Amino acid sequence: MTSSLYPAVYQALCSSDIDAKPRLASQCHQQWLAGQLPRAVDALPLPHPLPAPGRPARPQLVSPFEVPRQGLGSVAGRAGLIHAIAHIEFNAINLALDAVWRFRDMPDSFVEDWLRVAAEEAKHFNMLRERLQQLGFDYGDFVGHNSLWQMAVDTDHDVMVRMALVPRVLEARGLDAVPPIQKKLAALGDTATVAILDQIFEDEIGHVQIGNYWFTTLCDARGIEPLACFRQLLIDYEVDNLRGAYNWEARRAAGFSEFELAMLEDFAVTRRRLSAGA
Repeated sequence: MTSSLYPAVYQALCSSDIDAKPRLASQCHQQWLAGQLPRAVDALPLPHPLPAPGRPARPQLVSPFEVPRQGLGSVAGRAGLIHAIAHIEFNAINLALDAVWRFRDMPDSFVEDWLRVAAEEAKHFNMLRERLQQLGFDYGDFVGHNSLWQMAVDTDHDVMVRMALVPRVLEARGLDAVPPIQKKLAALGDTATVAILDQIFEDEIGHVQIGNYWFTTLCDARGIEPLACFRQLLIDYEVDNLRGAYNWEARRAAGFSEFELAMLEDFAVTRRRLSAGA
């Protein structure tokens, strides 16, 4: 019997099995493209707050400040870095699935976009997990943190806010972080991990582009100026992880405007001015 969209997505979202979740996420995307997941909404109640998606017992979740930093000169240090990225990708599967499951007033193109993202995040997770195993480790062998899912909880009331703060902030920071990591790994001769990050980086540009598209589309539908809205949301949600180096080329490819990039470059000053009511 053919399932419908929301039970299938909910099953993937709530799966705690590290083999099953990526498989189910990819399956949802494939079945949607094949027309096998109609959007019947009577099989589940309306979306409710989801305190936590399905996740395995390990890794242990700690505060972001308690995640130890290890040097990359050792195999364990490189594995710790790969584990941290794999943990981001595992959480990103949940974030993409939740966008589909929760925001049911959005059109089919939104569903298709975020199921594609979920499937690509699943692919990324599996690639990184395989690399961990090649180094003698596995997902769960290091600690992780829960800040990514906390942003999902904080934005579960409004799809526009979700699009502003998850792909345009959290995922976009990945565009900034990956090239310097690759440079360090290449210097150590870890070409296998560099190649994996190449593929992830290219996909993530598309994910941020999807977020940019839906954020601006939703702003337009509501008669809101996107840049002013984004700046205010950064203040309202006390976003403080935008300082540091930016990958301007990747952000342009993902749809950030030149004016917005200038604002990000001077982010600390922008926040002070807005906070003062200027």
